[in-house]
Amino acid sequence: MLRVFLVGKMERTIASFTELVLSDLSKVEKRMGETPPGVDPNLKAAIKQLLSSGGKRLRPTLTLLSGEMLNADPQRIIPLAAAIEMLHTATLVHDDLIDGALLRRGNPTLNAQWSAGATVLTGDFIFARAAHLAAETRSLELMRIFAEKLMVMVNGEITQFFRTSTGNIRKDYFNRINEKTASLFEVATHGASLLSDCEEELRQEMKAIGYEVGMAFQIVDDILDFTGNQEKVGKPVGSDLRQGLLTLPAIRYFEVHPEDPAREIILNGRSQSENELDEVIQRIRDSNAIHESFDEAQDFITSARKRLSQMPPGEKREALFDLADYIVQRPF
Repeated sequence: MLRVFLVGKMERTIASFTELVLSDLSKVEKRMGETPPGVDPNLKAAIKQLLSSGGKRLRPTLTLLSGEMLNADPQRIIPLAAAIEMLHTATLVHDDLIDGALLRRGNPTLNAQWSAGATVLTGDFIFARAAHLAAETRSLELMRIFAEKLMVMVNGEITQFFRTSTGNIRKDYFNRINEKTASLFEVATHGASLLSDCEEELRQEMKAIGYEVGMAFQIVDDILDFTGNQEKVGKPVGSDLRQGLLTLPAIRYFEVHPEDPAREIILNGRSQSENELDEVIQRIRDSNAIHESFDEAQDFITSARKRLSQMPPGEKREALFDLADYIVQRPF
């Protein structure tokens, strides 16, 4: 039942849009793995482990394809792509520590092996390394945006940590996923445009494409939290709700079922037993909330595709279409 909405769609694979930039992706990987002289061997080993632990490299792929579509300077687009993925990696290090996660993609997290202090410092070093790579683009405007988005991402984490609310759970959700996720996708596309010779109107369209792809990406991640295989996802089904965090599937369910007693319990931050949580998660899974959430993710991708259709034609643009489709067609 949970996979019905994917029937009839042609599933995209990573290879369908990465093959055009494989050579540049290898250069990005090399840049990410470089460390300045004198770096502690333990830190160097930790970074190597983090970078080799998997990941689809969607953000640098998006950066490279966008830059090449717009004829950006290849000598500057490589460090930008590396900077964006390093920034993403740093946030994962801190996220795992904050969440107490011991596994990521089936591998032990850094905080499962090191003290909290050493884990924080490693994340801090990777943040600094990301900024150093971004500076190699030699674009003051891009550096400003990079720093601004880092502040936005941290603010999103703080907002989630303290459960800061505007009183509108839907608005809070979309603000949060914009800050935590979409903002970095936005840097990928907008940043690539800043390294190319194009007009401001096109740059704003590229910025919007990154935002929309990023929003769809996080919504699908939140759907996977309810529908994914626990062993593959690496965390319990409905883990966000178990932590009192409302994501779009739960929001859609409670919008239609305001009478469900779990709604007020969760909104008021009161605890529930594991059996009670299992039951409400199953009610969400059995409702139309999953399909409706997917439709909202698809709406973002539809808008991104419409903007992309106005970009310079060619194989890079077609690959970006494939990447956008992959976002909402990932295996469930």
